[in-house]
Amino acid sequence: MQENKIRLQKTLAAIVKKHRNASKKSISLLSNEIMLAKSLWSDLESGKKDPQLSTLWRIAEALDIPLSAIIKELEEKMGEDFSFFDDKY
Repeated sequence: MQENKIRLQKTLAAIVKKHRNASKKSISLLSNEIMLAKSLWSDLESGKKDPQLSTLWRIAEALDIPLSAIIKELEEKMGEDFSFFDDKY
């Protein structure tokens, strides 16, 4: 389960970083906009942190994209067989 969590965090990090780069906004600017510590944003983009839903929502707003777009992209990249459990019910 831990491996899957790390994989999910790394994939989410890549998605957030891609959208931030596309926005041409710096981590400093975006973190100031949503009052999020720059170090936390950096940790999220490097896959070191697992953001709370409210934090991810704020990030999506700062990037001017719907949260659902991030979730959909995450689901697509993780694949339909992704699960935190070894055996699906």
